[in-house]
Amino acid sequence: MRERLPAVDARLAGAEQLPFADAEFDAALAQLVIHLMPDAAAGLREMARVTRAGGTVAACVWDHAGDSGPLATFWNAVHDLDPDEPGEATMPGTGDGDLAELFAAAGLEEVEASHLTVTRHFDSFDDWWQPYLLGVGPAGAYVSGLSDADRAALRQRCAELVPAASFDVSALAWCARGIVS
Repeated sequence: MRERLPAVDARLAGAEQLPFADAEFDAALAQLVIHLMPDAAAGLREMARVTRAGGTVAACVWDHAGDSGPLATFWNAVHDLDPDEPGEATMPGTGDGDLAELFAAAGLEEVEASHLTVTRHFDSFDDWWQPYLLGVGPAGAYVSGLSDADRAALRQRCAELVPAASFDVSALAWCARGIVS
């Protein structure tokens, strides 16, 4: 990346220990990752630390706790076959109001919550299924951990739940923003 974008300062770090000075930024954003942080509240506090007073911290998280996230059909199929698998529904910020509560707990002020809905088109079931085979995120990790037979059964159950022809998936994301004091 440094070769393609030499002016970009890209650093690898955990959200709970950002490698930046206090009040270094006007805003800090975490898009679709809060639920993956080992300690979401600490990650938000750290985002606030690196943001100047009066600056904005903002984030969004898919509605994994409801039935309107982009992976809802996938996790419904998983639960049909493996009812004890928690999926992503219990992860931080994934339910209505959860993200705003995390922001308030992190000490952010004037917290506002909202949501947005996005739609993605898939040309076929295989177009929809293929990303799960990459091992990315909790869903990909779940698929990667299955035996060949269990993966085939999950694929079959998913195929029963989505159209074979092209289709759209609409998904809701919870959003929040807060001001650093």
